[in-house]
Amino acid sequence: MVTPIGQILMSSCGLTQDALDEALRVQERKGGRIGEILTAQKAVTETDVLEALGAQFKLPVMHALPPVDGRAGFTDKVPIQFLKTYRMVPVDTPEGPGIAVNDPLQFEPLDDLRRLLGPDATRVCLAPLAAINTAINTAYDMGGDSAERVIQGMQDEDSDRLLSEIRRTGDLLDDTSAAPVIKLVNLMLSQAVRDGASDIHVEPYQDQLKVRYRVDGILYNMLSPPKNAQDALVSRIKIMANLNIAEKRLPQDGRIDIRIGDKQVDIRVATLPTAFGERVVLRLLDKSQALRRLPDLGMDRDALTAFDRLIHLSHGIILVTGPTGSGKTTTLYAVLGTINHPDINIITIEDPVEYQMDGIGQIQVNPRIGLTFAGGLRSIVRQDPDVILVGEIRDRETAEIAIHSALTGHLVFSTIHTNNSAGAVTRLIDMGIEPYLVSSSVVGILAQRLVRTLCPECREAYAPDAASLKEPGIPADAFSDGEIFRGRGCGACLQTGYRGRAGIFELMVMDDPLKALLLKTADANAIESEAAARGMTTLLQNGLARVRAGKTTLEEVFRVTQV
Repeated sequence: MVTPIGQILMSSCGLTQDALDEALRVQERKGGRIGEILTAQKAVTETDVLEALGAQFKLPVMHALPPVDGRAGFTDKVPIQFLKTYRMVPVDTPEGPGIAVNDPLQFEPLDDLRRLLGPDATRVCLAPLAAINTAINTAYDMGGDSAERVIQGMQDEDSDRLLSEIRRTGDLLDDTSAAPVIKLVNLMLSQAVRDGASDIHVEPYQDQLKVRYRVDGILYNMLSPPKNAQDALVSRIKIMANLNIAEKRLPQDGRIDIRIGDKQVDIRVATLPTAFGERVVLRLLDKSQALRRLPDLGMDRDALTAFDRLIHLSHGIILVTGPTGSGKTTTLYAVLGTINHPDINIITIEDPVEYQMDGIGQIQVNPRIGLTFAGGLRSIVRQDPDVILVGEIRDRETAEIAIHSALTGHLVFSTIHTNNSAGAVTRLIDMGIEPYLVSSSVVGILAQRLVRTLCPECREAYAPDAASLKEPGIPADAFSDGEIFRGRGCGACLQTGYRGRAGIFELMVMDDPLKALLLKTADANAIESEAAARGMTTLLQNGLARVRAGKTTLEEVFRVTQV
C-alpha cells in the first residue's frame, strides 16, 4: 500500500495536521496536487515535496541537473512546448540516459517521450521545476542551427528574397521559421543573452559586415554575415523594433520586448546612417533578473554604512558619477529599493525607465513632446514628493531645479558624468551653479566603476613583476606577500579569465571642512586631496583592495581607473 504524501511530509519535515487539513480542504474545493498546494501555502518547500515523492514512488531525486547538450538529437524530435507543458526533460542520470520529471503522475506523456527517445531512456528521476525549465531552455537555445551554419546558407542568397522573408516572431526559442535572416537574428539575440552580453553592435563597412557584442564591458567579435545580407538583417531588426524600414537617412530609436526561454528581455534599438549603410546598436536588459540590494553592490563596510546614512537624510542631493555603463542606474535602483516605504512619496524621471518598481512613480523622458529632465522635474516638485530621482543632470537648468528642490526639503538623487567624485563638484560649477549653492545642497558624491571579476574555475596565483608594482598610486607595501591572482581562461569564461563584474567605489561625504574648501576653490585635485586626507578611499585604493582579495587583477583596475 502506498503511503499518502501528506503522511510522509508529516513524518519527514514536521508538517502539522492543521496545515495538511487546510490543504486538503483547498484540494477538495479547487482540485490540484496536494504537494503543490502545501508549497503554495508555504507549509513545506518544493525540496520537501520532491523528497516525499521520491520516497512514495521510489524514484531518485536530482536537485541539480547536468548540462544538457542540445545537439544530442532530442531537440529535433520533441517540441519544446511538450516538455514545458508536462515539466520533463531528457537528461543523463548517474545510471545512464533518462528523463527528469517534476510530476511523476504524468504517466502518458512520460510514455510518449520514452517512445520518441528510444529504448535507452528508461530511467526516471525527480527534479525541481526551475532546474527542468533551465535545462529545456538551454537545450533548445544551443540546439538546431548555429549562427555559422545559417551564415553559410546565406552566402548565395539573393538580398531581395531575404527582404521578402522578413516577418514578426514570438518567443525566439519557439520560432521555427526557415527564413535565414530571421534565424540569424534569433540566434544573435539568444547567444547574446546566453553569454550575458549587454550590447550587440551591427557594423557595416565597405566590403564586410561585422557583428560584435559587449560582455562584461569588453567588445568581442561575434559574427561576420555576408555583406549582401546587410539590408535584410537591419530591416529585420527595424521591423521588430517598430521602426520605419524605408527611412535610412536619419537616426531612429525603438525598442523590442522578447522572451528567450525563461528570460524576459527588453532591447533598446538605435540606428545611425553611415557611409556604408545603417549601423545598429542593441542594448539588452534582462528584466527577469531581480534588482540588486544595496549590500549586494560590493561596497566595503565603512562606505556602505556612510552611504546608508546619507540615503536616509530628509533633504540634500546625492550624486552618483561615472562613465556610461559603470552601473550608476543599478546603484540608484538599489537605493530606491532600500528607502521605498509606504510613508514616503518617491517620483523619478528617467531616460529610459529600465525597471518598473512598485510604489514609485516613474516618468519617461520624451524630448519630442517637450518632456525633458528640466521640464519633468518642474512638474515633479508640485507632486509633493519626499524623494526625487533625476536620471541625469545634463545642463544648468536641470541642475538649478535639482538644487532648489534639495534646498526646499527634498532628497534628490541623480547621476553626472565625471571621472571621480571631486570632479562632480567642479562640473556643477562649470555649468554655472554658484559654489555656495553646491556646498549647501550636495551631501555626498559616489563615484564608481565596474571591474571584471576573475573566473573561479581558472583563477591562479602568481607573483607580479616589479614594473607592475611601480605604477602610480600603488603603495610600496600594497602587495607585501608578493602574490596576486590572474585568470588562465577556460570554457566557463569564454577563454577571457574573467566572469561577471563587480563595483569599486569612492564615496566623498561633503562634511563642513570640504564645504568650506569648496567656497574657496573649485579645483578638483585640491578637493580630492582634502577628502583623501579626511579618510576617503579612492577608486584606485578600493580597486587594489579587490586585487589583494583575489577578486580581480591589477590590469583590470588600471583599465577602469585611468583618467
